[in-house]
Amino acid sequence: MPKIKKKGQAGAAKNYITRTQAVKKLQLSLPDFRKLCIWKGIYPREPRNKKKVSKSATASTTFYYTKDIQYLLHEPLLQKFRDQKVLEKKISRALGRGDVSDAARFERHAARPEATGKPRYTLNHIIRERYPTFNDALRDLDDCLSMLFLFANLPSTSAVPAKMIARCERLCLEFQHYLIVSHSLRKSFLSIKGIYYQANIQGEDILWLVPYKFNQRIVGDVDFRIMGTFVEFYMTLLGFVNYRLYSSIGLKYPPKFDQLKDENGAELGAFSLEGVNMATQGETKAVTSGEEQQQGPDPKVQAEVDKIIKQLKEDESKNDETAEEDAEADDEEKPTDAIDKFEPVAPGGDVLPQPAYSSNDPSQLFANFTFYLSRETPRQPLEFILRAFGCKRIGWDSVLGEGAFTNDESDPSITHHIIDRPVVQAVASEEGDGEDNQTAQKVGPNQRYPGRIYVQPQWVWDCVNDEELKSPELYAPGAALPPHLSPFVKAAPGQYDPTLPLEAQQTEAEAIEAELEDAEKDGAEEGSDVENDMDVDDAEDDEDEEEGDEEEEEEAEDEEMEEDEEESKTLQRQLELEAELQGKKVQNKKVDSKTKAKLEQRKALEKKAKEEAEDLERAKGMLSKKKRKLFEQMQYTNNKKSAQDEKLRAKRRKLEKEKAQKA
Repeated sequence: MPKIKKKGQAGAAKNYITRTQAVKKLQLSLPDFRKLCIWKGIYPREPRNKKKVSKSATASTTFYYTKDIQYLLHEPLLQKFRDQKVLEKKISRALGRGDVSDAARFERHAARPEATGKPRYTLNHIIRERYPTFNDALRDLDDCLSMLFLFANLPSTSAVPAKMIARCERLCLEFQHYLIVSHSLRKSFLSIKGIYYQANIQGEDILWLVPYKFNQRIVGDVDFRIMGTFVEFYMTLLGFVNYRLYSSIGLKYPPKFDQLKDENGAELGAFSLEGVNMATQGETKAVTSGEEQQQGPDPKVQAEVDKIIKQLKEDESKNDETAEEDAEADDEEKPTDAIDKFEPVAPGGDVLPQPAYSSNDPSQLFANFTFYLSRETPRQPLEFILRAFGCKRIGWDSVLGEGAFTNDESDPSITHHIIDRPVVQAVASEEGDGEDNQTAQKVGPNQRYPGRIYVQPQWVWDCVNDEELKSPELYAPGAALPPHLSPFVKAAPGQYDPTLPLEAQQTEAEAIEAELEDAEKDGAEEGSDVENDMDVDDAEDDEDEEEGDEEEEEEAEDEEMEEDEEESKTLQRQLELEAELQGKKVQNKKVDSKTKAKLEQRKALEKKAKEEAEDLERAKGMLSKKKRKLFEQMQYTNNKKSAQDEKLRAKRRKLEKEKAQKA
């Protein structure tokens, strides 16, 4: 007799477990269970059939894999949570007995973070479990950075303590310092949500979002307990990543932090990096009792060193003569620094793009400039981007905080002034000599300093994304800025691309329609001019007017005889109706040869499109019902995209015409 299987002990019912059963099995509270699942990366699962999985009459909504819950039984944090639960029970019992001293003693020895600054537990082992390699941690860094930058800009409340905000801000600034030193930042984009940044670290592209520096309002419908659990995990992760990144470039971690400068708003300037590979680190000097020790070399030792150097130079001169003879024989075998060229094997083959030396280093894009940031510009993102691309001299007003290269707006070393105000006025010197003596000039408020380039903040972002210095005339104060396009979106073939000229992407039918509209407008303007001339000649004899009417009627009859000029008939009829309503004379509309050719092209295109549509309908009849529906859905999507692209092109065509008329 086969063994009888009991319900719920095999199959899908055994593979899944409800949340209530999991909490009971782990002997945890529901908040602690949520924390543990978030940190360990265990999430609810959706079974195929909930009725087979559910072991009770009531329908359960949240299920987990049984193996995942079994895996949590061996977690060391379980004991930490249980110890905390035991401690809370001891404190509550002591307070119930009225023994306040015992309750205070229990709380004093609880090693709480608020009292000692040491956490009750650490997540280091979880980081090592979830990310076996460093590249795994880099791939999961997008959400980590977005969350930490968000919390770094929040105000402190009961749900978001100030210590958490300060820790997030410090970790983010340390990460930004690594990007500045390693020149890993690649692109940035200003959006409605905030500022997007993209960096390439050890071959991994990392994209994160930083909110603008506005006053954030904490709303009550956001569960900050769940978000705080993620932030606690992400702070540990970013600490690990920062340590590894700083060590990879030879810097000490954590960097020195000046609390006083940070309180004065220095932010990036509050950190001082130390390490062997730090380019800005100067030579250290030994200091004793506040005075520098100045020790010179021993004269006897220096004389012996000079003799040895003289002997070495004589030996090198002898070796150079023999080396030249050997070098002439080996010139052909020596490798060169020339780049290989990829040439097609057969004539008519594919021509590959040839490699070339990069003449400009994008990481040193702003290295030769000195910037000054006006008070109305966003200082934090501008400082970060400029430093990440080589700029070492950035000044701003003292009200924006410490850490500036200069707080003097009239400093003659400033080459670029980033401003976001109305048009500023240039003022010459009082003497009127015309010389560009910047130090001797007296410039009032909202006026320019000669010899300095004034640009709007978007110039920095567009230069970074295009990896070249853009023309500052396009970004002058008060000028209409060019469109700021996302560098992360690549236009697909056939879609609207704002960077390409309109003629290169519009269809033939759109080009013909645009030319016909222009021709109609020109004809209407000529007609209005003729009507104005007719108003002047109203004093002529009635006989001349009758003769003119007879001639126009004869010309109209001749045009009606032609069968190929249907479009000209409609235009003529429209003009006649307008003339009758206005009580004016009828003007004949003459269609030139170019317009006739365009009309014929439009007719040919319409005929061709109609034939293609008929062929497509016949081909669809050969498909099965399922494939035909799928094809119709694809066709609907493509037509929708084409209509959107056509609308964008029409809008751009209209703007270009208006701009041409103004010019």
